[in-house]
Amino acid sequence: MTSTLYLASASPRRRELLAQLGYTYSQFSVDADESQLPDEVPLAYVERLARLKATSGVAMGYQDAPVLGSDTIVVLEQQALGKPKDKQDFVTMMQALSGKTHQVMTAIAVADTKRVLSQTVITDVTFKPLSDQEIEQYWHSGEPQDKAGGYGIQGLGGRFVTQLKGSYFAVVGLPLYETDELIKAFMAGVDE
Repeated sequence: MTSTLYLASASPRRRELLAQLGYTYSQFSVDADESQLPDEVPLAYVERLARLKATSGVAMGYQDAPVLGSDTIVVLEQQALGKPKDKQDFVTMMQALSGKTHQVMTAIAVADTKRVLSQTVITDVTFKPLSDQEIEQYWHSGEPQDKAGGYGIQGLGGRFVTQLKGSYFAVVGLPLYETDELIKAFMAGVDE
């Protein structure tokens, strides 16, 4: 079976979402430095990472089909929140997100040896006010440890969300409509 696409991500959530679009693809992991550059704004940061993952896949030899890279960050007051380093970092994040609206930015990029197309989808997510007990219980669920911003909307963290404006699937990790459109444009040879 020949892949029509490669997914440069180890994320099971992205794998499941890409499968919903009906593409034949193979998945692999990219080891990329995901550190934010000094003075890099969140929008530029997330798009750079998606493009880096896609082009790194091409550089690794995945060249017989386009490579899809994606990255998701949670942004509060223009600060990108990564995966929690430890419990205290998680608690600090949840206290900051409590009762506020933040942005989830998911960038997607498709690359081959000649070009890269990318797009970023921004979704506003509002959390209810969180009690210390809710934060503590959520940490002990094990869900927050590997999630940007310390929560997964598709899991237990979804109960904290009171409002969402934008793409639910982008918050999960791969915006379905925009990803499908970007892949189609790339395969049709359309440039940005």
